[in-house]
Amino acid sequence: MNFEDIEQVAVLGAGNMGHGIAEVAALAGYDVTMRDIKEEFVEDGYENIEWSLGKLAESGQISDDEADAALDRVEPLVDFESAVAEADVVIEAVPERMDVKKDVYSELEEYAPDEAIFATNTSSLSVTELSEVTERPEQFCGMHFFNPPVRMALVEVIRGDHTADETLDAIERLAEAFDKTPVRVRKDSPGFIVNRVLVPQMNEACWLVHDDVATVAEVDSTTSFDMGLPMGAFELGDQVGHDVTLHVLEYLHEVLGDAYEPCPLLEEKVEAEELGKKTGKGFYDYEDGGVEIPADEGRDDVEARLLAVMANEVGKLVENDVAPVSDVDEAMMLGAGFPEGPGKRADAYGLDDLVETLEDLHEETGAARYEVSDGLRAAADEGGFYGGDDGGETVEYEQIVVETDGAVGHIRLDRPARMNTITVDMIDEIDAALDQFEADDEIRTVLLEGAGDRAFSAGFDAASAAPESGLDASEMSRKGQRVFGRLEEVGMPVVAAIDGYCLGGGMELATAADMRIASESGQFGQPEHNLGLLPGWGGTQRLKHVVGEGRAKEIIFTAKNDYDPETMYDYGFVNEVVSPDEYDDRKWELARDLAAGPPIAQKLTKRAMVAGRDDTDAGLEYEASAFGQLFTTDDVWEGLAAFQQDREPEFEGK
Repeated sequence: MNFEDIEQVAVLGAGNMGHGIAEVAALAGYDVTMRDIKEEFVEDGYENIEWSLGKLAESGQISDDEADAALDRVEPLVDFESAVAEADVVIEAVPERMDVKKDVYSELEEYAPDEAIFATNTSSLSVTELSEVTERPEQFCGMHFFNPPVRMALVEVIRGDHTADETLDAIERLAEAFDKTPVRVRKDSPGFIVNRVLVPQMNEACWLVHDDVATVAEVDSTTSFDMGLPMGAFELGDQVGHDVTLHVLEYLHEVLGDAYEPCPLLEEKVEAEELGKKTGKGFYDYEDGGVEIPADEGRDDVEARLLAVMANEVGKLVENDVAPVSDVDEAMMLGAGFPEGPGKRADAYGLDDLVETLEDLHEETGAARYEVSDGLRAAADEGGFYGGDDGGETVEYEQIVVETDGAVGHIRLDRPARMNTITVDMIDEIDAALDQFEADDEIRTVLLEGAGDRAFSAGFDAASAAPESGLDASEMSRKGQRVFGRLEEVGMPVVAAIDGYCLGGGMELATAADMRIASESGQFGQPEHNLGLLPGWGGTQRLKHVVGEGRAKEIIFTAKNDYDPETMYDYGFVNEVVSPDEYDDRKWELARDLAAGPPIAQKLTKRAMVAGRDDTDAGLEYEASAFGQLFTTDDVWEGLAAFQQDREPEFEGK
């Protein structure tokens, strides 16, 4: 089955995952049959799709007509044969039990067309074992969505031992057609990527409390505030459901051994039916206030232990060729909401220190979960998962200039003869520069600009997309999305200073900054539609948050490349327009003013805004927690003292 031949998708299961996947497929324009074993299950799933589409239309993310059309494309069914008889792809989303899934595939084989692809949404079970129930293991793969499928961007595409390359290619392209980001799992390994890293971390959090090393409050304060994860470890466990976590752990333990022994504390919660939010009580009591995480109880030793366990799992995935570290990091950011991948975080912490943490714990406890993986040791020997610098030599940049000026980190795109057009190598260098700045505690603000006075950046360098370059356009898009997205995520203000052309990919780069200052000679536009393309580095998503969806559509659909700075100021894209004579002084003045601000508050403000972009409640929750954390910092008391003494505050980020 080629991707181009896929017209009808069958989804088996109408529960939370099943109806979510069916909705995503219908929104992408596919005819969908959604099947479950009882009429009431199918009706509930269909009503959930109708409700969700209504909410998307109500929020302006789709039109009423698009919502109606998507619902019309979904056919709810109970009869198995009718549901799959004409399917090109069957996505199975039944309960996470091997025996149940095998029974489904035995029946599916009888009714589905010979050429149809089977894709299981399992979160941890063996794709290979499931495929061998069928007579088409080469047409069988994993397609693991994350909950809720309508909102979560990641899809893990898993190769079974027998899966054909053509099958993986078709499912990856189908995931992209669903407006998702596929990450390929190269080898069928329990837990795949996200659960393989995340579940052992959640288990380790339980061991910390079970062994009286730390409290629930200390663990969640560490994970939520010190590590910047979207939820505390126990808060996440309550959200997922401890029965689900335990089931995954039991499977990992059965297949991979004692390193994945479930913590007795987790087993006790499940036995007591305190499964988390869905039962009203887990580690938090949801009938008596719910989650309350203190902002000031984080501990360095807890962070080291949790990070060491995650880094060990990353080492195993890389060592066994399940996925390269860059894919592991991308999957964890997209599927688990990590602000940065565990590989990069571990590198920044220091792999030698994490290896030592595990060795000390193994010597102290003898527990198999602390045995250092060969993959982690190898990465430590090489200076990091992403390689080391052998003693701290300065990174060599060829297409950008990276400097520091006091508390300002300065990136200058340095291809003036080519209008500072962006290449894949330049994106990699920007990524490295952000690593450099994040590792330097003295840097408080990033100033981003282009060399010369002709262009900030005139967009993507088309010459680097020549057929002989071997460039994969989808991968290039994902790389740019990730790196440009880091400007939003990095814990300091980012200022884009724009002089001359700011077009296409250059404007996408500027859009990712927190503030934009423009010379009167600036010129803006997203002309991709003139080439039959679209903005591919996050521009279709990020621009609408800056100027509003209507203006974003105008800018992209008209494909004009001559928007002047005053117009972009009126649209809310440019924060300030200055004359050419004032431009150089003003950009530095703004950057230095921001660098003098309170760094902890700036970092938490950015995170709260990103958290609330698509979920206001999540943003408000983060805001409230961050507000509480800030009142424990020295910076707040310095700010209050400076106000009372009528002087400028001197924030130290403490």
